[in-house]
Amino acid sequence: MNGIKLLSTGSAVPAKVVTNDDLAKIVDTNDEWISTRTGIRSRRYCGEGESHTALCLAAARQALARSGVKPSELGVCVVATFTQDFLTPAAACLLQRELGLLEDTVCFDLNAACSGFVYALHTAQCLLAAAPRKYGLVLGAEVLSRVTDFDDRSTCVLFGDGAGAAVVEWRADYPSLHAVLGCRGNDECLYAPGVNTSRPAHIHMDGQPVFRFAVEAVPRCAKEVLSKAGLGLEDVDRFVFHQANQRIIDFAIKKLGVDPDKCTGNIARTGNTSAASVPLLLDELVTAGALRSGQKALCVGFGGGLTWAGALLELA
Repeated sequence: MNGIKLLSTGSAVPAKVVTNDDLAKIVDTNDEWISTRTGIRSRRYCGEGESHTALCLAAARQALARSGVKPSELGVCVVATFTQDFLTPAAACLLQRELGLLEDTVCFDLNAACSGFVYALHTAQCLLAAAPRKYGLVLGAEVLSRVTDFDDRSTCVLFGDGAGAAVVEWRADYPSLHAVLGCRGNDECLYAPGVNTSRPAHIHMDGQPVFRFAVEAVPRCAKEVLSKAGLGLEDVDRFVFHQANQRIIDFAIKKLGVDPDKCTGNIARTGNTSAASVPLLLDELVTAGALRSGQKALCVGFGGGLTWAGALLELA
C-alpha cells in the first residue's frame, strides 16, 4: 500500500509555566473566564536562553533515541512551523547541522499553521517513497509567545510554546495515511502579518468565524479520512485533535458520536501550540502507553490558512 508507520515520538517544552493567574496580572482576565471558555489553565513560554531551535533539537533527539534510528539513516526532515528562529535558514536545516544528517537529506520547513504537522506527515510519506533512505523525522514546533499580543485578552490567553517530534518509516507494505488536506484562503479571521507589512506581527483572531469553521471542518475531515481508509469510527483507537479550544473539541466529539475516552487531550496544560499541538499530544499518549503498537490514531489539525488536515497514523 506504500505508506508510513510511527516508530517513536519525542517532545520538548520550555521550563517556564504561565498560569491563568499569571496572565491576570498583566491583562484584564481571570482563571474562571479563561478556563470556562477555553479549557486552558496553564501554558509554557520560552525564557532567556530557550529558542525554537533548542526545542526542536531536544524533541528530535528524544524521538531518535527511542526509535533506534541513526541520523545517517534519515532521508527526510520536515518541520511544521510559522515561528522558526530565522526566516532562513529553515529550522529543518539547522537540525540537519546539529543532528549531523547527511547533506542529501531533504530538509525544509512547512507552514500550514495548526494543521502543519499532519500536512508534514503526508509530505514525508510522499517524499520517502522516492528517497534512498526510508526513515523520516517530522516535527511540529512553535514559539507563539513571541507573536502574541499581550494587550488583547481574547487571544493572549490561548497560546503556548513547545515542540513535538516523530520518527516514521516508509515501507511498501505499510498502510497509507489516507490523508485529507484542505485550504480555504482567508487573511481576515486568523492571521499573523509578515515582515513587509505595517501591521504588528502578532496573531490576530476573530473567534466566532474561527469557531464556526472548526466545528464544521473537524468532524467532516475525520469522516473523509475514514471513508478513504474504508474504516469506521470504531476502528480508531485514539482521536488526536489539535488542542485549540476545549469547546471546539467537545463539539467535534459530540458531532462525531465517538467515545470521549478515546479523545483525551492536554490543552489544560499546554494551551494552543499550533503545529506542535498534535505531536505533543501524540507523545503524551505513546509515553503513557495509551497508544501502542498496532493501534491507530486519527490525527486532525485545523487553523490558520484556513487549513485542515486529517491522517490515520498506525504505530509500528
